[in-house]
Amino acid sequence: MVKLWYGGKIYTMIDEGDSVEAVITKDGTIIDTGDTQDLFDKYKDDITAEYNLRGHVMYPGFVDSHLHIIGHGERLLRLDLSFMKSAEEVKEALKKYSEQLEPGEWIIGDGWNENQWDNPRILHRDELDEISSEHPIMLTRVCRHALLANSTAMKLANINAATPDPQGGVIVKDDQGEPEGFFHDTAQELIKDALPEYTHAYLNRAIELALNDMYRLGLVGGHSEDLNYYGGFSKTLHAFLNVINGKDAKFRAHLLVHHEVVDDMADANLSFRSGTDFVELGAMKIFSDGALGGRTAWLSEDYADDPGNTGVAIHTEENLHHLVKKARSYDMPVAVHAIGDKAVEATLHAIEMYPLENGFRDRIIHAQILRKDLLERLKTVNAILDLQPTFVASDFPWVIDRIGEERLKTSYIWKTLIDEGIPCAGGSDAPIEEVNPLLGIRAAVDRRASYDMNVYGESERLSMYEAIALYTKGSAYAINREDEQGMIKKGYVADFTILDRDLFTVAPHEVADANVWMTVVDGEIMYHRTT
Repeated sequence: MVKLWYGGKIYTMIDEGDSVEAVITKDGTIIDTGDTQDLFDKYKDDITAEYNLRGHVMYPGFVDSHLHIIGHGERLLRLDLSFMKSAEEVKEALKKYSEQLEPGEWIIGDGWNENQWDNPRILHRDELDEISSEHPIMLTRVCRHALLANSTAMKLANINAATPDPQGGVIVKDDQGEPEGFFHDTAQELIKDALPEYTHAYLNRAIELALNDMYRLGLVGGHSEDLNYYGGFSKTLHAFLNVINGKDAKFRAHLLVHHEVVDDMADANLSFRSGTDFVELGAMKIFSDGALGGRTAWLSEDYADDPGNTGVAIHTEENLHHLVKKARSYDMPVAVHAIGDKAVEATLHAIEMYPLENGFRDRIIHAQILRKDLLERLKTVNAILDLQPTFVASDFPWVIDRIGEERLKTSYIWKTLIDEGIPCAGGSDAPIEEVNPLLGIRAAVDRRASYDMNVYGESERLSMYEAIALYTKGSAYAINREDEQGMIKKGYVADFTILDRDLFTVAPHEVADANVWMTVVDGEIMYHRTT
C-alpha cells in the first residue's frame, strides 16, 4: 500500500532543522519525501491511503537503546514501590498487598529506592518477617542490582549463615554472620532461583503490557535484555516471537543475548541478527560491575562515602576476556554493563585485546563514571555508548556523596562525549527508570534533578537535536542499522513518532509535557491518541 503522510511539521533528523512537508511510504518503507503537492501529483494514481497529521509533528520513530521489556511489563503487573517516600510507606503497601494473595504466594515488589526516602535506610529481614512469615517476600531495588528478602524466601533458597558470597555478589550479614536479607548483584540469583517457574501466559502478558505502554509513549522499538531470566533462552524468545508477530503487533525488538545463554542460542542454530523483521538477536550481554546506589559499581578509587570500598568486579579479568573471546567465536559484538570507571577500563582492555573483525559495533552500557584517559581510548575502539539521560534526574544530588566533587568532573558527561566524537545512543534502562523517551530527552537538555529540581552539570546539557538523535540515529547506529533506521529518508523504514507539539520550539522543562498523538511502525499505526 502506498500512503501519503502530510499536514504537519516533519523533522527528518538528517541534519539539524531539516524538515519536509510530506512523506510517501510503501509496504513499510519510505519511498519519497518532499512538498505535499509535488508528492501527491507524482503518486496520485498509486496512493491508497492518506494521513493528515492535523498540525502535529512527526519525528523518526523513537527507539530505546537499553531496557528490559519483560521487566517493564512486570513492573506494570507487580507492586510498584518506585514512588514511595519512606520505609514505612513501603511496609504498609506490602501489608495491604499481602491481603489479596493466596497462602504461600510470593510478595514481589519492584523499584524501591532508599535515596528518595525521607529517612534513607535499608529494610532489615526482621521487618519483612513482621509483615509476613507465610509469604516469601522479594523486593528488587530500583537499580536491579540489589534486592531484599524475608526469612521465608531465604529458607526456600537454602540461604543461611554458612552460605558464601558468590563471585560478583554480596550477601550482607550482621556481626554474628547472619544474613540481613540484603543481596547485591549476583547474590540476587540465589533468591530468584527459588521463584516459581514462569508460565508462557505470564511472559506473554508481561510483553503485551510493556508493548502497549511503549506504543502509548511513542516508542517504535527497543534494545532489550531478557533472555536469561524467565525460564531460559528458548522459552523467553518464543514469548517475544509470539507477541510481536509482525501482524497485529509490530515493534523493533533487538534482544541482547546474555553470556549464560549464548550457547543455547547456538544450539538452536541461531546467531547474531537471527530472527524476524521485528524480533532479532543482538550482542552478547556481559555485566562487568554493579550499580552506584548499592556501592557496587567498580571504581578505580574508593567511594567517597565508603572508604575501603571500590565496588564489585562481576568477573575476574581472565573470565571477562574469556567471555569476549567467546563472543568473537560466534562473530558477535559484546554489550557490556559498565558504570564505574574501573569497569569501563576493564571492558576497553578486553575489546582492545579481542577486536571484532566483521564491522559490527560493541556497546558499553551506562559509562557514567569516566576519566580523561578513558575518553581517549573510547575514540579508538569500534564501540558505542548506551547512555541513560534520566540517570542525571534520579542520581543527583546523592551521587555526589558517593563519588566526590573531583570525579564528578568526568561523570555523566554526555555533551563532552558527543563533542569528542564518541558515538552515543539513548535509553531508559526501564524498569529501573521510566520508559518514557520524552523524560530522557528532557533530562538530556535540562539536567534537572527530580529530587530537588536543581540543575547539575549545566555545561553538559545537550541541544534538542543531539538529545532526539540519541533515540533515533543513535539507536540505529548501535545496531548497525544507520542506513535504514533513525531518519525520515528515502529507503528507510516507515517508523514514526508523532507528537502534539514541536520539541524544537518548547522550553527544555516542557519537553515531557508533550503528548504522543500517533506511533507508527512499518507504516502501520500501532497507537492513536483519541482524546
